[in-house]
Amino acid sequence: MSNNIKDTIFIGKKPLMTYVTSAIIQLATMPLIKIKARGLSIAHAVDVAQIVLQRTNPAFVIGDVKIDSESLESQDGRTRNVSTIEISIKKRAA
Repeated sequence: MSNNIKDTIFIGKKPLMTYVTSAIIQLATMPLIKIKARGLSIAHAVDVAQIVLQRTNPAFVIGDVKIDSESLESQDGRTRNVSTIEISIKKRAA
């Protein structure tokens, strides 16, 4: 599997459909994409994946889902753990 930055969508604060559109466009040319998010954006990442599957049914399926946490230093200097998720969407096997 590829670790190319072009096959990855990082979820942030933009409207949900922006990420859905981007994912569908990338899936038109790539066999696999990854949706990544951390913290409060995790729910948006799950929503994006589900909407993509509903709109492209039955062409694509959820692949691997990885959950993790990262240690980040906050502005006040303390270390905090932030949850992360990576959802793979790939073409359905024929």
